[in-house]
Amino acid sequence: MRTLRRLTVLTMGLVMAGLLIMVPLSAQQAPTISAPYEMFTLPNGLTVILHEDHTVPMVTVNVWYHAGSAREKFGRTGFAHLFEHILFEGSEHVAEGDFDNFLEAAGGSNNGSTTTDRTNYYESLPSNALDLALFLESDRMGFLLPTVTPALVNGQRDVVKNERRQSYENAPYGMANVRITELMYPKTHPYYWPVIGYMEDLTAATDTDVKEFFTKYYAPGNASAAIAGDINPADARKKIEHWFSDVKPGAHLPPIEAPPVELTSVVKETLTDNVQLPRLYMVWHSPALLRAGDAEMDVLSNILTGGKNSRLYKRLVYDLQLVQNIQASQQSAALTSRYMIVATARPSDDPPAQVLERIKGIIDEEIEKLKDTPPDAREVQRALNGIESNFLNGMQRSGQKADQMNGYFFATGNPDYFAEDLARFLALQPNDIQAAAKRWLPKGARLELSVLPRGK
Repeated sequence: MRTLRRLTVLTMGLVMAGLLIMVPLSAQQAPTISAPYEMFTLPNGLTVILHEDHTVPMVTVNVWYHAGSAREKFGRTGFAHLFEHILFEGSEHVAEGDFDNFLEAAGGSNNGSTTTDRTNYYESLPSNALDLALFLESDRMGFLLPTVTPALVNGQRDVVKNERRQSYENAPYGMANVRITELMYPKTHPYYWPVIGYMEDLTAATDTDVKEFFTKYYAPGNASAAIAGDINPADARKKIEHWFSDVKPGAHLPPIEAPPVELTSVVKETLTDNVQLPRLYMVWHSPALLRAGDAEMDVLSNILTGGKNSRLYKRLVYDLQLVQNIQASQQSAALTSRYMIVATARPSDDPPAQVLERIKGIIDEEIEKLKDTPPDAREVQRALNGIESNFLNGMQRSGQKADQMNGYFFATGNPDYFAEDLARFLALQPNDIQAAAKRWLPKGARLELSVLPRGK
């Protein structure tokens, strides 16, 4: 069956269709937005989300495996990211290199990414080549294990280890983010280790370990596939049922349970690195993705560092010229989030540690001002305007919609959560931002990590 599928996959077409609704209600209300979808579950447990979008004759197949680095265990880290590499190396009916060759020949592109909470893979290609993407994704979901040899694991392990060296160990400030997670979470928490894993764990991984991870987590029941673009849902469903019908089901996995995390004091640490400029990281625990307070922290980030007129950017970059750049961000995740402010100092003749102390003091002043007095309505409206614009722009591409619909399904069970997501931002008032700053940015419970130039 698979051989026949491979011979015919490039010749099959698809009827073009598409739909996206965005109807502004009034000047005072948020636009009504919707990404209509059909959702069904195959007998093997795979959840499928279909969304028509006739804007261009393209389609995206986006597959989420609900297995990020949080599904690993201490001492066996890096497997989720390692699999992101292995899945592009071929499967039982796709020779090594042919995954990219087939897609490029059809005018398509593909990629993948790994986070703490999920690993995703996607193909964006002309809609008449939908069968190709479905064939490739189904083959590596159901028929990967025969190709997982010690040689393959060793080769991709070396690639990942080199990526860790390049992106973390030998990158300016690269080890700071690794250290931050270790200082923010206990070893028993699934967010403790870095997504890329530890070098010793990658070295110790065997092909048996890898196969066990795949069998447990890369099963249809632990995945969801969003197909968005120029499709006819009825035809697309037939194709999906055809390509994925022989993928065997796997065990049902319970949700991840994680202990609560909290900092009760200021945690300070200093790293040295081969960098020219000192950098300060200030990190707090914050509400999880889509939980109460999550949207407020995003707006707070915009008020502090979102543009040249934002509070911290204007004061530290323009007025005092103490920092070269500064960024605040709400790093939302499924179990819990982190709120981080990162400031890189300008060149100075003063001792680096002294410069960072001064920068930290000014950041604290601006945060305390927000706690004492709500931000101006103009500041909040400017932030909301930018968030709404970016949100609607992101809905114009089928690839982004497919990934977002998978994300909404993972977080809420509703792939069309767009309106609810945007509404939580547009309902915010200045006093909501003030309350979030008071609740989530305590001065006496946070991480302060300094990175100083080595030798200074």
